[in-house]
Amino acid sequence: MPSQENNEKDAVTIPVQSKDNEVPSKDNDGKKSGSVKAKKKDEADEISEEDKALKDGLELAVTRLQESDTSLHKQALDHLCSEIKSSTSSMTSVPKPLKYLRPHYDALKTVYSSWPAEHEMKSAMADMLSVLAMAMAPQGSRECLQFRLEGSGTELSSWGHEYVRSLAGEISTEYNARCEKGTQGEVQDDDLLKLVEAIVPFQMQHNAEAEAVDLLIEVQGLQDLTETPSVDERNFERVCLYLLRCADFMSDPDDLTDLLTTAYYLYKKHGKYNDALRVAIKLDDPKRLEELFSSEASYIMKKQMAFTLARQRSNFITEDDDLNELIGNSKLSDYFLAVARSLDVLEPKTAEDIFKSHLAEGGLARTTRGGAAPIDSARANLATSFVNAFANAGFGKDKLVTDSSGSDWIYKNKDHGMMSAAASTGLVLLWNVEEGLNQIDKYFHNTEDYIRAGACLAIGIVSSGVRNESDPALALLSDYVENTSHAVRCAAICGLGIAYAGTQREELLERLLPIASNTENANMTEVALACLSLGLIYVGTCNEEVGSALIQRLMESTEEELNQSNARFLCLGLGLLYLGKGELADAMLEAVKTVEHRISKYAEITLETCAHAGSGNVLKVQRMLLICAEHLTEQAEHQAVAVLGIALTALGEDIGTEMSLRTFDHLLHYGGLPVKRVVPLAMALLYVSHPDYAVVDQLSRLSHDSDPELSQGAIFALGMVAAGTNNSRVAGLLRQLSEFYNKEANHLFIVRIAQGLNSLGRGLIGLNPFHSDRLLMNGPAVGGLLTVLHACLDLKETLLNKLHYILFFLTTAMNPRFLVSVDEDLEICPLSVRVGLAVETVGQAGRPKTITGFQTHTTPVLLSHKDRAELATPDMRSLSSVMEGVVILEKVSTEDTVA
Repeated sequence: MPSQENNEKDAVTIPVQSKDNEVPSKDNDGKKSGSVKAKKKDEADEISEEDKALKDGLELAVTRLQESDTSLHKQALDHLCSEIKSSTSSMTSVPKPLKYLRPHYDALKTVYSSWPAEHEMKSAMADMLSVLAMAMAPQGSRECLQFRLEGSGTELSSWGHEYVRSLAGEISTEYNARCEKGTQGEVQDDDLLKLVEAIVPFQMQHNAEAEAVDLLIEVQGLQDLTETPSVDERNFERVCLYLLRCADFMSDPDDLTDLLTTAYYLYKKHGKYNDALRVAIKLDDPKRLEELFSSEASYIMKKQMAFTLARQRSNFITEDDDLNELIGNSKLSDYFLAVARSLDVLEPKTAEDIFKSHLAEGGLARTTRGGAAPIDSARANLATSFVNAFANAGFGKDKLVTDSSGSDWIYKNKDHGMMSAAASTGLVLLWNVEEGLNQIDKYFHNTEDYIRAGACLAIGIVSSGVRNESDPALALLSDYVENTSHAVRCAAICGLGIAYAGTQREELLERLLPIASNTENANMTEVALACLSLGLIYVGTCNEEVGSALIQRLMESTEEELNQSNARFLCLGLGLLYLGKGELADAMLEAVKTVEHRISKYAEITLETCAHAGSGNVLKVQRMLLICAEHLTEQAEHQAVAVLGIALTALGEDIGTEMSLRTFDHLLHYGGLPVKRVVPLAMALLYVSHPDYAVVDQLSRLSHDSDPELSQGAIFALGMVAAGTNNSRVAGLLRQLSEFYNKEANHLFIVRIAQGLNSLGRGLIGLNPFHSDRLLMNGPAVGGLLTVLHACLDLKETLLNKLHYILFFLTTAMNPRFLVSVDEDLEICPLSVRVGLAVETVGQAGRPKTITGFQTHTTPVLLSHKDRAELATPDMRSLSSVMEGVVILEKVSTEDTVA
């Protein structure tokens, strides 16, 4: 052993011996460092004659300025200024004059301080020092701005782009510093605003619109953009686009309003009335809508504006009946069927076409042991009713309920199943009110309460988003709200909510408010549904009368009533009332906290998240995460809403959506079971009608989870994510799940619903609440989605029990995902368009491409979540800058083509 240790020591010391002489290496290092110094000295000595002359000239000028003879100062200063200006015009490298003047910066400042105020060159000296300070002043000293304010204030552009950019940054910092010192009214900013007035036109002329807007936002001078001549036909669209993108990051409501108002006036000033309308909708300002429709816009442009309002499900009414018809979606059914005819998908689909049982594992359809057809079951028939309704939505005919044997199918369902089967007729006849009334009328004369209840619901569904002169839904359902049958009353209440979502009709307040406020022998299901319907009808309006009635009912409810699962819809109705209104919900939040029941937490978080829907507010997301961090096993309903709230807050914003998805991964790993169960539903809300590969993959894994509630939520989320896309991958996954869960009745029912959603409108209808290039959020659509997702928080008591008809609330979010081009007479006009992936062009100079990876199609075409379309023919012009929905085209005149 000792000999072995000695050998190891010797082995270790061998390489050390080879490096033992360290003195030579030090000499080598010395030589090396010496050679580097020598090399640097040589480089210094190798300065070109031209640069040496420049350096000597600059140093001589600095020396002259330090002398007491004032007659030499002008010539020396002129020399310095001319050299700096000629070098800063191109900023490919550090300008040599700035490099050579760096050692003399402090000396020049001393000279400047020593000169008396009456010195004729003092202001010119300040201008030059301002430029030098850009590169030489200590960070945060703002000397660049200080010397500029003391200088002559002459033309800034001659000093170059980098100087102007640096000066703008210091103006922003100085303005904020002054605001912090005094109140807003006392801020002395005239000197800064004079500089801003000089900088903004320069930046506008040199394709730096984004920097000009940033500066004006910082000094709160956005209103100047509407008056300055520097915003012209050449650049106003880029300015407005940047303003609209900035709006996503504005936390202060007043600043946000200023931003959007500026964009509105710029669009209006330059004749882009449809774009101005989009901004007015985002502002939620009816007065601006009136202003646009009474403006000098052409009548054909007003028609295009009417189509944009129709997509938003607006309740706006003009003085022109023809325009009111367009706003009321009276032509939507005709255009939808014309697109279906063009795409050759008019043939009705059966539920079996979607289930494709013959493709199930083993290649055989599911049969009984004797090889006979499958036995009918109430749950399977109910699922078939929903799937048939979803697949044939809007087409007007199917092979199940609108067929001559439709009544036979309804009787194959049990009790409340009849209600949904009859109501599915309304979904098949969606948007076609007149035909719908004829088909549904026969069910009103039926003696079975559930069938009459289904008829009430069908009337509401068929009228969803469509304005009709005769108002059939209101006329028919008002009486049934007080019917003797509980099922009929519930259906009539839901029917009114679906039919008039977002309309703010006073007549409905008279009908539904007494039911929502009722406390004597009240049925909590009816009360909750009435509150929900009121929330949908007055979505995002902050209506005081409805709000006070709902909070009063919440406070007066007994503990037994609030313990019911349906009470969640009362809370949601209150939340929808303040959808997207931010701080306006604060007073109501305080009132909700006074409720002495655990549901107050549920109501509080529902209200708070609804109020900040689509805002991307990071502080609210952090608050929701803090709530989710608690590990609770019981009474954790409020945590479920907090998870949904994260998705709701980040809705419609790409970066927020991506960050939320990462957050959900953490919740799945570390969250408690009540939190995990809701994650799939939150992902569904973020990616509704957008089957992203990674999201589908994650949901597919969760759909096999051992926890039944988590797996059911994941299966339903798969349907929501693929809604209306006919996604083949999701369809395959759902077929596998139908085999996997073929003995689990509840799971199988959810799988069937998801399959129906995937085939929604045979792939022509989506549930995405955002439109107009994802600028605008449709309140009723978000309300409908939230209703179903809140119901999914307790599937056992809602969709898997007697409240399966809550699924029909998705009707408010259903919209065709087509692009139809029409001529000035509103007749369909096929035209070549390029459809590709949308590219963000904000802040880019020139005319960058707005789409990538495009293909050329002939309209009508279908658009998926991230698609964008643009015209492929130069001889036609679209009246809408966003090619979505119904777009009116007009021929380009010869003069315009030449221009």
